[in-house]
Amino acid sequence: MPNIPPPFTAPYAPDDAEIAARLVPASHLSPPQEARIHRTATRLIEAIRKRDDRLGGVEDMLREFALSTKEGLALMVLAEALLRVPDARTADQFIEDKLGEGDFIHHETKSTAFLVNASAWALGLSARVIQPGETPDGTIGRLVKRLGAPAVRTATRQAMRLMGNHFVLGETIEQALERGKPRSGQKTRYSFDMLGEGARTAADARRYFDAYASAIETIGKAAGNHPLPDRPGISVKLSALHPRFEAISRARVMSELVPQLLDLAQRAKAHDLNFTVDAEEADRLELSLDVIAATLADPSLNGWDGFGLAIQAYQKRASAVIDYVDALARAHDRKLMVRLVKGAYWDTEIKRAQERGLDGYPVFTRKAMTDLNYVACASKLLTLRPRIFPQFATHNALTVATVLEMAQDSGSFEFQRLHGMGEALYEQLAKDHPDIAYRTYAPVGSHRDLLAYLVRRLLENGANSSFVAQAADYRVPVPALLQRPADAIVRPQAAAHPKDSAPRRSVRAGAAQFTRRRIRRAHRARPTADRRQGRDSRPQAHRRRNAGPGQRSGDRSARRFRRLEPNARGHTRGHTGAGRHLLESRSAHFIALLQPEGGKTLDDALSDLREAADFCRYYAAQGRKLFASETAMPGPNGESNALTMRGRGAFVAISPWNFPLAIFLGQVTAALMAGNSVVAKPAEQTPRIARGRSPAARSRHPQERAASRHRRRPHRRRADRASRHRRRRLHRLDRGRPQHQRTLAAKDGPIVPLIAETGGINAMIADATALPEQVADDVVTSAFRSAGQRCSALRLLFVQEDVADRMIEMIAGAARELKIGDPTDVATHVGPVIDAEAKQRLDAHIARMKTEARLHFAGTAPEGCFVAPHIFELKDAGQLTEEVFGPILHIVRYRPENLERVLQAIERTGYGLTLGVHSRIDDTIEAIIDRVQVGNIYVNRNMIGAVVGVQPFGGNGLSGTGPKAGGPHYLARFATEQTVTINTGGSRRQCRAAGGGGVRPARSEPSRSNNDPVPSS
Repeated sequence: MPNIPPPFTAPYAPDDAEIAARLVPASHLSPPQEARIHRTATRLIEAIRKRDDRLGGVEDMLREFALSTKEGLALMVLAEALLRVPDARTADQFIEDKLGEGDFIHHETKSTAFLVNASAWALGLSARVIQPGETPDGTIGRLVKRLGAPAVRTATRQAMRLMGNHFVLGETIEQALERGKPRSGQKTRYSFDMLGEGARTAADARRYFDAYASAIETIGKAAGNHPLPDRPGISVKLSALHPRFEAISRARVMSELVPQLLDLAQRAKAHDLNFTVDAEEADRLELSLDVIAATLADPSLNGWDGFGLAIQAYQKRASAVIDYVDALARAHDRKLMVRLVKGAYWDTEIKRAQERGLDGYPVFTRKAMTDLNYVACASKLLTLRPRIFPQFATHNALTVATVLEMAQDSGSFEFQRLHGMGEALYEQLAKDHPDIAYRTYAPVGSHRDLLAYLVRRLLENGANSSFVAQAADYRVPVPALLQRPADAIVRPQAAAHPKDSAPRRSVRAGAAQFTRRRIRRAHRARPTADRRQGRDSRPQAHRRRNAGPGQRSGDRSARRFRRLEPNARGHTRGHTGAGRHLLESRSAHFIALLQPEGGKTLDDALSDLREAADFCRYYAAQGRKLFASETAMPGPNGESNALTMRGRGAFVAISPWNFPLAIFLGQVTAALMAGNSVVAKPAEQTPRIARGRSPAARSRHPQERAASRHRRRPHRRRADRASRHRRRRLHRLDRGRPQHQRTLAAKDGPIVPLIAETGGINAMIADATALPEQVADDVVTSAFRSAGQRCSALRLLFVQEDVADRMIEMIAGAARELKIGDPTDVATHVGPVIDAEAKQRLDAHIARMKTEARLHFAGTAPEGCFVAPHIFELKDAGQLTEEVFGPILHIVRYRPENLERVLQAIERTGYGLTLGVHSRIDDTIEAIIDRVQVGNIYVNRNMIGAVVGVQPFGGNGLSGTGPKAGGPHYLARFATEQTVTINTGGSRRQCRAAGGGGVRPARSEPSRSNNDPVPSS
């Protein structure tokens, strides 16, 4: 039996400074080596700049239309979306929007490249027709009358197609093979990549598998008789072969994807091809390596040295991955190929880490660190030859020169470049080193599939810091391009970019690590809390217990707690206090309660926990700022005026069941930080979470312990009595609108402020410029995550009719891949609804929709309080008259000229909580934002998961009163203002006069004329 290494594991986001302290000393070379590297790199850079190419490449495009300019950005967005827009009206509007942003009219191209000149001519022609700032009606100018709008549209589309043709080798594998035939004296190897993003549906996955299988057969037949590694290859993307390629679906992925990957590998082995598994995002690294390891273990692949994988140098775990791959090669006594790349998902990785509040990033935030790590990984790969065959994918002349110096020979490795990029660099490399092998990574596919790939390439190589962009810019001196990566890292502490510091939320970081461990060890997990305390997913209507003892007013507690200094309140409640400490120390316990009682999946339970910690931290910080000191007001001599904020008194907090931890703690924390006492009623569906979720009950500070009273066994009638108590000064409720009205109508005594958050008929608008895959991801997440039981969840989707069929099919297919079931199962995507009553309401709505609307998808739910996702198409938005709080999506088609009617339909609902917009047309986005009265608007992303302090949450109309939770104005609503004016004249002035002192000037002297009376003493 081979000595198989254990599953891959390594720190997810290690400290940049620690890595730099290890890499910088190891990167030092001798002075003769450095001199040779500089000479080689200088020669390559000069060759790039001297090359006269009549066609041109991405270097020429980046020089003419840099992404740091409006023209470059407009060009990128046009390339990403224009070719998929089917209708002329939207295409014209899109072209006008993007070309109006740049100055293509006055752009004087200095390039002799045909690609650049043709693109600039087409874009400039269109821009002359579409002047910046003109409305659609105003674009019919002199040139439009002469040429016609179709000519403008055609010219712009041709410019985009010309760009696309330069990046893609062929629309079919046959065309690519024909175009890739070597010219006289050329020794280029090819690795073909079938274009396309990750699969969203099972049909997508089958289509990609068939495309890979067909390409392998076609490539194999045309491969010739050369031995490996001098043979063509193919790259496969695991996320394209499975619709749920994610860590929580590991068991399903291993059972379904491994046989498919093995099938493709066996086909590649039959033709002795190079078979490379592409790299994925950091979250998928362990799963990718698990799939690769399981595939390599199959004895049918013995004797074949063509299997390989890509490793991303911008990932901090790249070196550990190389060690793991080498261990696999030794265990199976097999040679493996490793393609070393920089990485192409940097923006995604940074955003995800920030959203989760991790302590660090899984990727480097400075380009110098990525370059440094690339060289270190290259050095390690070279030492592992011949067991590992390195493939260095780079367009950086300095990196190429460094690898050549470290290799000291021309065999047992190869360089790689992207098709359409780096031609000048590699032509010079071939002249100087004719024995060096290099391979071209060639995309194959239709223009529609090219779009996302093209944007990644432009983003990756068009940034100002990119070597490709700088090498193409004659204004950048050659010595500036020859700076060693280690020299840019002055000290280890400078390894991380200061502007990309992640939010330091230790609870979020700890929760993320807890998730990763739980997913990888799910097969031997044990309950972390007694599940008998939780709520079964079956209807339990008859097992509810009555409420406990009566309500306490807490007025004496309010007076005592108000005397605490704001910093003391913040200490007991904030960053270092009981709330945060409790969440950190008992995070696993809270998750184990949230899942069975709240019906939350692991991901949803973590979200609740993270938000609760964020509320505690944010309100503590805001409270210190708002209540820490009085505000001195202007006044005359002999008088002091001070404005202070103070609590209102007893406070009733009634929390919902859908966020039983976060919203509960948010309410209580905000009230306490404002100096109030709190009577808190947890939701009757989730009472047991309250036993451990009130930090005040466990606080060592008697004032805080007394200030917060909460009901462990809540009952609606008793809670309403507490709300109606005549001495209650303020209410914070998160329930339905009828409950708010009923509670306030029954109360006598003083008028109380009300802070209410409810739900809404939340809508999303998707036009023809939106990316279908992104729309499908965001719709499924917004509508079905948390079983649709979020106030912000998507209820009504408006899709432009020109693209509706494809989008609806993709959304339904993605929904079909969701797993519905036990929320404590790590692989579950959709858990139960909260109780039998909620299930009955949703079932009744589904039954009505089946008779009134068109059913596009109906999932299958297990027995119990489960409601499967459903998708209905309505004839009119008016058919949806109330919020449906569950996993039910309603779709309405619209024509682009009727967008105003869509906005009117949204307005007629009376709600205004969340709205989603998917479009690449800025004018459309701005028009929608200006038109609607909605609390939270999300553009080109999902509609849920508002982050405290980043996206303050709350609605308008029937969706709430404001101010927004998690925002800077929230705490002020929990307080009153008090002005204190003190006459400091008489006695003080007499004392000063007796002591020889002068008169103290006022804080702010009011302006007076000569006739104004002087205040007397």
